[in-house]
Amino acid sequence: MARSSTPFSLHRLAVALVSCGLGLHAAAQSANPSDTASGSTALPGVVVKGASEAPLSVGGFGDTPIAKLPLQASIVSAERMTDRGLISLAGLTSLDASVGDSYNSAGYVSYLKVRGFDLDNRFNYRRDGLPINAEAAISLSNKGSLEVLKGTSGIQAGTSAPGGLVNLVVKRPTLELTSVTLAVSERGTIDTAMDWSRRFSDGHGNDKAFGLRVNVEAAKLRPELRDADGNRWLLSAAGDWRVSRDTLVEAEVELSRQSQPSQPGFSLLGSTLPDAKSIDPRINLNNQSWSQPVVFEGKTASLRVTHQLNADWKLQAHGAIQRLVNDDRLAYPFGCTASDGTYYASSYCPDGTFDQYDFRSENEHRDTDALDLSAQGKLDIGGMRHDLSTGVLFSRFRSRLQGQAYNFAGTGNIWGTLPTVADPSLTGTNTDRTERSTELYLRDAVQLSERWQGWLGLRHTRLHRESWQVNAAPGAEQPTRYSQSLTTPWLGASYAIDAQLMAYASWGEGVQSDVAPNRAEYVNKGRALPALRSKQWEFGLKSGSRSVDWSINYFDIRQAAARDVDAGGGLVERVLDGTQHHRGIEAQADLKWTGGGVVASAMKLRARIEGSSDASLNGLKPANVPETTLKLQAHQSAFLTGLELQAGLVYEGKRMVLPDNSVAIPGWTRLDLGAKYEQNVGRQLLIWRVGVDNVTDRRAWRESPYQYGHAYLYPLANRTWRASVEWVL
Repeated sequence: MARSSTPFSLHRLAVALVSCGLGLHAAAQSANPSDTASGSTALPGVVVKGASEAPLSVGGFGDTPIAKLPLQASIVSAERMTDRGLISLAGLTSLDASVGDSYNSAGYVSYLKVRGFDLDNRFNYRRDGLPINAEAAISLSNKGSLEVLKGTSGIQAGTSAPGGLVNLVVKRPTLELTSVTLAVSERGTIDTAMDWSRRFSDGHGNDKAFGLRVNVEAAKLRPELRDADGNRWLLSAAGDWRVSRDTLVEAEVELSRQSQPSQPGFSLLGSTLPDAKSIDPRINLNNQSWSQPVVFEGKTASLRVTHQLNADWKLQAHGAIQRLVNDDRLAYPFGCTASDGTYYASSYCPDGTFDQYDFRSENEHRDTDALDLSAQGKLDIGGMRHDLSTGVLFSRFRSRLQGQAYNFAGTGNIWGTLPTVADPSLTGTNTDRTERSTELYLRDAVQLSERWQGWLGLRHTRLHRESWQVNAAPGAEQPTRYSQSLTTPWLGASYAIDAQLMAYASWGEGVQSDVAPNRAEYVNKGRALPALRSKQWEFGLKSGSRSVDWSINYFDIRQAAARDVDAGGGLVERVLDGTQHHRGIEAQADLKWTGGGVVASAMKLRARIEGSSDASLNGLKPANVPETTLKLQAHQSAFLTGLELQAGLVYEGKRMVLPDNSVAIPGWTRLDLGAKYEQNVGRQLLIWRVGVDNVTDRRAWRESPYQYGHAYLYPLANRTWRASVEWVL
């Protein structure tokens, strides 16, 4: 039986959050009377660093700043996410030209692509450097930053898609912080949050030895998209203990839940691309009376112990567990049977009707466990300085599902006016999996001379995977089991042209796993394919200074391609065939001046299919991959002290809808505007934020994912507004 949403009062919750923040603030002041007596303010100290000075934890080379690494990456701070009104990982697509949409449906999981390759939500995401499963609604309210590593994912992951990795950095205790936020947006979405942090003495003379940070969020969701009202909440706590001068223990736990109907995509009408201006982007085709919300529940916890052996070496043990429980449900439009009997598999009917199905896969359990044991330090060998990192990563992933429903419910239409009939019978199979891996890794940054530096990464992975069908007839479980050993090298070299400008080159390999979709028309449904090995070259220039950080680079990535081939009798088979070849130029710049700045990025991508046994496919562009993208965010202090004006611009070029490249959606440009005003009230601070996304109410097809032999179209969201006030006590 489906779990019902838990009702709550947002008004009462907002009052409770404010009261809780005031209570914790007062308690901390009582525990530290000297602070009150001295008249110190409640505002935390802030250390400002330029982007070039920021370390990249997912890069794998310790505290080395981004500007000194022979790779491309970006870091999005919590403040930047808040200013832009980002509430999910899909928001990254508005900030970085290399990051794009890959079936981003409202109310559902965020799917991203980097450098034109879809990220695998099972293997391409990290949380403080440890692998997690991103088949969930991930809250950003307790995240201090998001890191995007572009390309070269084999240096940090045994198996992953080649485009890159996304790392979620959890907020950790700071000296003193109490912040309460109330935000409103769209048709009446109300979001309340509290961020509280303190440090305490351990009672034995060790001042500030303990730290605690608590984040609470709750939201009532009423988006512009109709029939998609829901709610979400999060509760998290992170603590640390400075056991001694050399030993630090850190722990954190996060509980979250989101319940919201998701949004199915539009599609072609026969072979015709519908005019985006004629489609209301607020229409949700999941609007049947029997539709139920998708529910995501998550529990995550981690423990990290770091011990400094001496001035040069430290040891670290870092473990985490993640438990996800999902109810995936949708009134699902797919294909169309026309009145004359013609079946349109990849589109809807020319008259705007479609076949609608009752899809339900409830009580999905996905568990991830990881333990990383590492040593980091410095050595002088042969007159050269080595910055070494070595260790072993143990990880396990388990999915335990039950039978699913995928039953014909009737005929719907793109205007959402035709009712259909529910059929929740669990007639379909699912696939359970257990995957274990052991990864041995070594990374070395070698100072070859005053200007030259060499970089080495080597990861050896041992995999064991097994799967079987559930809810299948006796004897039809189709169990699979296999083991693999994989080694992924990575090499780089950098040359310091001067103190601020660096040239670099790198080469690396990666391995991706692919599984045939769990659908009845696949003869190898749910089965893993042979490993897809990728190779990447990259060359670039990087510069960092107080006034501007910039970089430009060329990359070339090749990976074995998977596609569906006709298996006869109306069946298909997922096989490896040909190569997916992506090469392109990326450019980024972060310009800073007194009172303002601009962050801009651009990518020109040439993505093609090569070497396929079907000659008609060679030279074609993959679906849903734009060739040209530009992202820009600007901010400038205005005429009033404390006021900052903000603007964002997103341009994405045309992209293919069908694999045969016969249909494409045109490019589009979106303009966003915002403002932030910081107001001092005594010793406290009020931060007012307001924003309008898609100011011109541009109508366009945002993306065109192609899945299961079907073309989807997602419209650009209509003009939306947001406003919030943050009270820093």
